[in-house]
Amino acid sequence: MTGGPGWVWRYDGYDPARERLVEALCTLGNGRFATRGSAPECAAGPTHYPGTYLAGCYDRRTSLLDGREVENEDLVNLPNWTLLRYRCLPEDRPAGEWLTPGSDRLRHYEARLDLRRGVLVRNLFFQDAEGRGLRVGHTRFVHMGDPGLAAQLTTFHAYGWSGEVEVESVLDGDVANAGVERYHDLESRHLTGHRTVFAPGGVAGLSCRTHTPGHLIALAVRTDTHPEAPARTIGTSTGTVQVYRLPVARGRPARVAKTLALHTSPAGTPEEPLAAAVEAAGRAPAFPALLAAHEAAWQRLWEEGKLSVPGEAGRILRLHVFHLLQTLSPHTAALDVGVPARGLHGEAYRGHVFWDELFVLPYLDLHFPEVARALLLYRHRRLPAARAAARRAGRQGAMYPWQSGSSGEEETQEVHLNPRSGRWLPDHSRLQRHVGSAVAYNVWKYARATGDSGFLHGEGAEILLEVARYWAGSAVLDPALGRYRIRGVVGPDEYHDAYPGAAAPGIDDNAYTNVTAAWVLARGLDLLRELPGARRAELSERLALDEEETARWDEVSRRLHVPFHQGVVSQFEGFGELAELDWEAYRARYGDIRRLDRILEAEGDTVNRYQASKQADTLMLGHLFRPRELSELFARLGHRMDDGVWRATVDYYLRRTSHGSTLSGLVHGWVLARLKGPDAWRYCEEALLSDVADIQGGTTGEGIHLGAMAGTIDLVQRGITGLEAGPDGLRVAPVALKELPRFSFTLCCGGHRGVRLRFLPGRLGVRVPAGPGGPLPLVLPGERRFAVPPGEERWFSL
Repeated sequence: MTGGPGWVWRYDGYDPARERLVEALCTLGNGRFATRGSAPECAAGPTHYPGTYLAGCYDRRTSLLDGREVENEDLVNLPNWTLLRYRCLPEDRPAGEWLTPGSDRLRHYEARLDLRRGVLVRNLFFQDAEGRGLRVGHTRFVHMGDPGLAAQLTTFHAYGWSGEVEVESVLDGDVANAGVERYHDLESRHLTGHRTVFAPGGVAGLSCRTHTPGHLIALAVRTDTHPEAPARTIGTSTGTVQVYRLPVARGRPARVAKTLALHTSPAGTPEEPLAAAVEAAGRAPAFPALLAAHEAAWQRLWEEGKLSVPGEAGRILRLHVFHLLQTLSPHTAALDVGVPARGLHGEAYRGHVFWDELFVLPYLDLHFPEVARALLLYRHRRLPAARAAARRAGRQGAMYPWQSGSSGEEETQEVHLNPRSGRWLPDHSRLQRHVGSAVAYNVWKYARATGDSGFLHGEGAEILLEVARYWAGSAVLDPALGRYRIRGVVGPDEYHDAYPGAAAPGIDDNAYTNVTAAWVLARGLDLLRELPGARRAELSERLALDEEETARWDEVSRRLHVPFHQGVVSQFEGFGELAELDWEAYRARYGDIRRLDRILEAEGDTVNRYQASKQADTLMLGHLFRPRELSELFARLGHRMDDGVWRATVDYYLRRTSHGSTLSGLVHGWVLARLKGPDAWRYCEEALLSDVADIQGGTTGEGIHLGAMAGTIDLVQRGITGLEAGPDGLRVAPVALKELPRFSFTLCCGGHRGVRLRFLPGRLGVRVPAGPGGPLPLVLPGERRFAVPPGEERWFSL
């Protein structure tokens, strides 16, 4: 992998072991759908894995595992529209082989991803033993302006021979979800009812549907050639093939353009998406005009999402912004979708929605607030399902699922495979009830950052109050402690899902869960006081919320149990009594011990016995809350949380964390940067490299880690700047990180779009674009208050 001038990622040489990583990192999308950056010549196999994924398009299937029926909902891999087979037909020779990157005639191979333009280019050169060559160039994009279109242009240049290139333009519906080896034993066929058509103008169409809930999906591809040539068409039971013979000679190249139109409709509706897709493909502009409109759309997007950081860190951050905007673009605002943890880039985690919006929304709040709002509305539309889940658990309020998909039901798998031992094991991660606090936190922070009181007082209030109600009902008073306790949960750590030897899953009083629950309860009370009288009365009546219940909220928010041991916050009750792990011995034996849980299980042991965390758990509190907020929150709970206690807690868990999640380095880097710790950059750098260097050992090829990517952007945007947008304006309290001495970005704040902040050592520049809004309030350390008028740039000392 080599770099370009900050905007181009280039992969030189064909390395089969690296191809899936390249495919994930070169995925192209527009917020509605995305296509992996696979080689057009290759169908799915051990090396290559083409995939196209439509946001929110899930299918539910039942699999048989060890005699047990297991149901899973998956983001569906759609028909492959990119497939293009070709071979040389020299004038004086028999037809050659179908050429692929794996051919022994391959002499050159490179892939270039242009972030500025949103374009993937592949260049290949084949040469036979007699020196006759074929240079092939592919240019692909998924249209950022029109969310239903994509295109791919292939150019052939002949060297040392003349004749024809035989080309098969394929629309392949014989696909499955086979991109994650761990899911090999699960049902993978999600498409049925295939139907194909051919239409004038080189258009081929394919429609199919999912099983449940029954999405109707139609893809139509228009194939244009230069020189123009007639097509021989072949319809199969699952796809279409259009065969062309194109003359080539030195100086006379041939071109093939595939233009995709993707349409869908819910099952049971009278709309016929196949006819619409065929029409859209037929009337789409030619490739050059489509590309120009696509590039213009990306230019507008980059203006709103601008982030400039020098050096390699800046280059990686730009890639992270690129993939975030491909997954969640302004087009997302019109959809009913959540934040897929692995983007639209692969099938890991089955395309499910976890808590990753906790790391994604802070960027969107300040750059694309309409997208952030839409993602919160996804949660609001699934509030009835969360209420029903709470009732089934014997609770009130709303209990959001750890993994969500189409319906808002709990989609967490019941069993998971340990690839080290080959055993399917019970999966208790659904006990991560803290996801509800993340949803409520996002509601509150979005409203504070954007000033969208309409959302906060409307849908947002319903979410936040129902999550608060759930926490108040889940907390049980322990008379011996004089404290309320929340039992039987799993924290962000995920390793510890039971006490050693316990018959039932779950641990008690996870500190992160309890402290964030107290925060939600306190904000619920604040919100009730803030609501206009009529809206407060309406909600209180509709939710049957009375003063007795809110008084309990206040009591629980002050008396939730937070365990301590050895002067530090305990990850959960009893954590300090677990055995210490011989970390050095395990590193010496295994090298990479990020997935310590799998290692220990394969040995016949369990991580539940040890003081060992997969990722930041207690320390997540330092990611969500500034030191003053954290101190006030602990004081509300009757505990002292000063700099000494927090530093001791951080040091304690740094020595006991295996970093088995890409989010772990991010959170540790954030926390240490705010503490001005000497190792801050080491963790920040690990977070930056997590996907581009695939530090988790092969997982990025299954899909990027969107939360970690977005979190690194937010690390610069809010972490080291101390930036918070709120009712009193823009607060900035930077901490110096010598590896990032200068950077700039734009954001939306105080009714202004395109506010630019420039950070230099000891100085801050703020430019507010000209417009009808008033001056932007700015609060700097020491409560120094300023106002920056529209159309001006002001500089301040820090």
